[in-house]
Amino acid sequence: MTRDPRAPEVLAPAGNLEKLKTAVAYGADAVYMSGKSFGLRTFSDNFTHEEMEEGVKYAHDRGVKCYCTVNVMAHEDDISRLDDEILFLAGIGMDAVIVSDAGIFRKVKALAPDLEIHISTQASVTNSEGCKFWYEQGARRVVLARELTLDEIIKIRKAIPADLELECFVHGAMCVSYSGRCLLSNYFTGRSANSGSCAQPCRWGYYVVEEKRLEAPLPIQEDERGTYIFNSKDMCMISHIPELIKAGITSFKLEGRIKGAFYAASVTKAYREAVDLYMKDPENYKEDPRWQEMLNRTVHREFATGFYYDRPGENAQIFPDKTYHRPAFVVGVVTAYDEEKGCAVVSQRNKIFKGDTLHVLTPKGYPEPITAEEIFDENGDPIDSTPHAEMTYLLKVAKPLPAYSFLSRDGDKDEGIFKSGEQPSQTKP
Repeated sequence: MTRDPRAPEVLAPAGNLEKLKTAVAYGADAVYMSGKSFGLRTFSDNFTHEEMEEGVKYAHDRGVKCYCTVNVMAHEDDISRLDDEILFLAGIGMDAVIVSDAGIFRKVKALAPDLEIHISTQASVTNSEGCKFWYEQGARRVVLARELTLDEIIKIRKAIPADLELECFVHGAMCVSYSGRCLLSNYFTGRSANSGSCAQPCRWGYYVVEEKRLEAPLPIQEDERGTYIFNSKDMCMISHIPELIKAGITSFKLEGRIKGAFYAASVTKAYREAVDLYMKDPENYKEDPRWQEMLNRTVHREFATGFYYDRPGENAQIFPDKTYHRPAFVVGVVTAYDEEKGCAVVSQRNKIFKGDTLHVLTPKGYPEPITAEEIFDENGDPIDSTPHAEMTYLLKVAKPLPAYSFLSRDGDKDEGIFKSGEQPSQTKP
């Protein structure tokens, strides 16, 4: 499909090679990834050099761009190890690197002057002068801080060079700290958020303690499970696509490299379809309710609109409950279709039983739920369930299902829910 060049880019998370290929299948214009070093998501699988080279070729062959995060707050040891990484990224045709540290920026310009540089949200750019500063240094895109309102973004867009691109987060987890620059993780666990190892202590429960009465912690009463005073909501701007496009945002960034492939598929599909529908006929654009339904089936906290319509001081985006909504119990990923047998070839993610009703997520369209009436093992023998982790099985289907289709059950079950990779982004020591 030829897309309108004026349309904003749909930029999807790629935490590993599987998620990259999934995002490409579901319509991403570009993906962002990280190597094993120098990125801010060390709890994501991330890419070896071999995987990254394969991923870039796979994406480029399908007209999709690739950006690599090199956005740690670099210490001296990091700088001394950086040269080979920069030269490697330039050598495999990476479309851009995402940088926040001025020292890394300088290194990239010296070693790979033709490699495009995007300024990370970690640089906390919140005004047009900051944008112009980085533009004058040679940056071609700025990822604005999440703390900006839509009105501020509109003003910035009008005040900066026309060829300076603006990227903004439009969906996913938000950080309690300004542009993700958190010190709590390092304090409590020794894992530095600014080096990519955030343990996300903002998701933990806290009590207030009087310094001379340590044995008597006091919860701030907000619900019966405790108080999560740092716990931010998740951003969801699917209902505000026209406003975002009119604001002049170049790239719609979808957060979630440490979430699973089902999440990458769902968010990419929703925002891809929304952008395409608006660009096709802006005057008659209408939100498709299936987008919100699809997003609601991913692992997420309560959705909100971030700071687009409220300043941080007016709306702190604190969520008084650490509960994750997780209504989709992912049970399998379709890898192929066996035309002779009329069966989808499925890689198991969680156990299903004969007779289960399964929801289907596909790159195109919205298939009706199917019933697992006939299941076969790899040898073609009938089976009543799929008990073995990541086993391959055949599922009789009325219509062909394309590769990268996801099968899921309803329910908010604890049993096995995170085996699909749909785990919330929180880690405790």
